[in-house]
Amino acid sequence: MTVNSTPIFTKFAPAERTSAIELQTQARFFESLPLLGPLLAAIPEGVLILNQYRQIVFANSAFLTLFDFPDLPSAIGFRPGEAINCEHAFDTAGGCGTTESCSTCGAVKSILRAQDGIKNSEECRISTKSDKKEVDSLDLRVVSTPQYFEGNQYTIFTIADISSEKRRRILERIFFHDITNTAGAIYGLADILNDATSMEELEEFGFGEILSQASSRLLDEILAQSQLLSAENGELASKPDYFYTGSFLQDLISLYQNHPIAEDRNLQLDRSVENILILSDRALLGRVIGNMIKNALEASSIGETVTVGCQKLFDYARIWVHNPKHIPHHVQLQIFQRSFSTKGNDRGLGTYSMKLLSEKYLQGRVSFESTPEDGTVFMGMYPLELRNIETADN
Repeated sequence: MTVNSTPIFTKFAPAERTSAIELQTQARFFESLPLLGPLLAAIPEGVLILNQYRQIVFANSAFLTLFDFPDLPSAIGFRPGEAINCEHAFDTAGGCGTTESCSTCGAVKSILRAQDGIKNSEECRISTKSDKKEVDSLDLRVVSTPQYFEGNQYTIFTIADISSEKRRRILERIFFHDITNTAGAIYGLADILNDATSMEELEEFGFGEILSQASSRLLDEILAQSQLLSAENGELASKPDYFYTGSFLQDLISLYQNHPIAEDRNLQLDRSVENILILSDRALLGRVIGNMIKNALEASSIGETVTVGCQKLFDYARIWVHNPKHIPHHVQLQIFQRSFSTKGNDRGLGTYSMKLLSEKYLQGRVSFESTPEDGTVFMGMYPLELRNIETADN
């Protein structure tokens, strides 16, 4: 095969591509096979045939429809991530498979294994960008099968969108895990109430306050899942109001100081915190910063301190949450993907919801920095005033 001779830097998979002439020769070969098109058209999942440089030389109609290609020739030559507009596919000159983030991508790893002669299946999380720069998240199941045609190696690559299945599984797991735990605590309080001999005994135990906190957590967890579903469906209506960031953050700290995950850990406001008047959706912003605080507390060890701060930067409020723990590099590369979690299988959505709510409803953006020396800080940048607010009623 003829290959482009100019070397291209890569941080993971090989960056080289076949020549335009060779690419068209390969594409014409597969188009000339009389049964290939009709057979692959009968498959509901997207199917690609990739050459040894991971470039598309054939695609079935399901793939072309799913990813808005007008015809087969318009897809020829792309790599899978480029064809589906992966947010990292055009970060480097090498394209799909050549960035550091690609080292965690199940799709690229699956193709490389097939090129080693091993048929395999992988799940992968891919964030895509549209022409309007809107970010969407896909959960995919891919299968890569090595195959030889006329002495040349190719990969038959099938793609199934399992986003709905994955999301349902995660939400069910979170619902049954978190909410069942809280409901169990309330059930235990009901037993205490039944066994109590007097109101004085309940008051001494602090029954009313404990019951109120447990009930509040249960309602909050249910509301969090409802908000996330509405946000993903584009049905969430923002309700902006004026409030001060200082009192807003202090209220969040007071709330999470009494949460079980804060036990034997310190949660405090940074001494340099600025009290800024902003126009935003207090509840949604509270959901984002609350997730930052919960994640920081869960990452911290007993006796460690989580610090929350805020400062004004031009026309934005920068809100941040710091904890002393470092996030491993391979985890950093996946941190905002929808179904990724450091807490085990089917435990994602925390950092993903931060990004979704911030970018889609609060006109902000979230980021993080993490080093062994300084620990981890999650940051959100939010405009002092939401503009051109659109709600689900418009």
